[in-house]
Amino acid sequence: MRRTLAVLMVAVTSMVALAFLVPLALIVKETAQTRALAGAERQASALVPVLALTTRSDDLGHAMARTEAGRRGLLAVHVKGGTTQGTSRAPAAEVARAARETRASTVELDGGYVLLRPVALDEDRGAVIEVFVPAADLNRGVLTSWAVLTGVAVALVLGSVLVGDRLGARVVRSARRLGTAATALGAGDLSERVYPDGPPELKAAATAFNAMANRVTQLLAAERELAADLSHRLRTPLTALKLSLDQLGPQAEPGRQALARLEGEVDTIIAAARRPSRAARSCDAAEVLRERLTFWSALAEDQRRPWELVGATLPVRVPVPAGELTAVVDALLGNVFRHTPEGTAFGVTLHEGQDTVGILIADAGPGIADPDSAMERGSSGSGSTGLGLDIARRLAESTGGRLRLDRSSMGGAQVQVWLRTEIAAKPALKDT
Repeated sequence: MRRTLAVLMVAVTSMVALAFLVPLALIVKETAQTRALAGAERQASALVPVLALTTRSDDLGHAMARTEAGRRGLLAVHVKGGTTQGTSRAPAAEVARAARETRASTVELDGGYVLLRPVALDEDRGAVIEVFVPAADLNRGVLTSWAVLTGVAVALVLGSVLVGDRLGARVVRSARRLGTAATALGAGDLSERVYPDGPPELKAAATAFNAMANRVTQLLAAERELAADLSHRLRTPLTALKLSLDQLGPQAEPGRQALARLEGEVDTIIAAARRPSRAARSCDAAEVLRERLTFWSALAEDQRRPWELVGATLPVRVPVPAGELTAVVDALLGNVFRHTPEGTAFGVTLHEGQDTVGILIADAGPGIADPDSAMERGSSGSGSTGLGLDIARRLAESTGGRLRLDRSSMGGAQVQVWLRTEIAAKPALKDT
């Protein structure tokens, strides 16, 4: 933006300067020529009294030597009768014409102008005073004046560029701060605010940004409280279930252990929902999968489901928070347990590519009859909320990846969550 404003100021100031300086340059040149010709006229007029008194060559030569043009050899006097005093440069025809017309005239020659001033004398006598004005005298001081005007124009252009750059810098700084704050807010820093500064438009934008950030913070806080309240409501049926298991005696010990783990997960959800998220923006996908498979393995044993985890031995970093990846894995594994009969095998594979990481969850169930409908948010043909696949899709797309539904090698469904490990950075504001 600064570069654009500088170019704009150069263009505008240059046009304004040219609009004034070109006429001024022509006026300066014309003024110099007029001044030179006026000087020649004065010197010619200085000889008129002398010619009125005498036309002798000695007297004329002495009078001509007293003038600047005479000393420079630029002055000549043509007396009627053929006598010429000094060096003549004008054609004889022009001198004769000037004597007949009895008025001053100028004749352009190769090296300058000649001023012819006729003088009427007594007894039908006459003379013509010739003053030669060289081109150097016609243009004396013109180049210097043009140089001064050019310097003034350059100073005006540079001054306008400096002013435009300062104005542009102010706008760019305010826009850059606003863009940085928006990036920070988008990255999850809800405390980011902008001090309104710069032009009125950017001040209004900064004020609107702060209002939006405050509103987003309030809405997220309300959602956390709602999520915590909803999770807290699970305690009542869990307590009732725990009392029922206590009445069954020692044989219900596996169920009590599973219930204890479920209570721990609910407590974790409530605690996480009641505090602002400060989770890291990346995690080890292999560790998350091992942890979640350990949790779901108890239920898999109860339902006699064979399962396997492949490719999760070494650390695999993905650019998503651990909590969000955990929610996706739980949602997809929950779909396996919910939509396939007991005893159905399933497997989880972690695949690491050059710039992508894939989490593939496959089962040996009946598969997904209509994959397109299953991808729609809130759509489910099995009585569930229909949000599990949408949660996984949004997480994948947040990294530039995608979600795919396919047929697994086990014969059932395969959900592929592809996460890009190199998220394209947003373009920064340039100092243009």
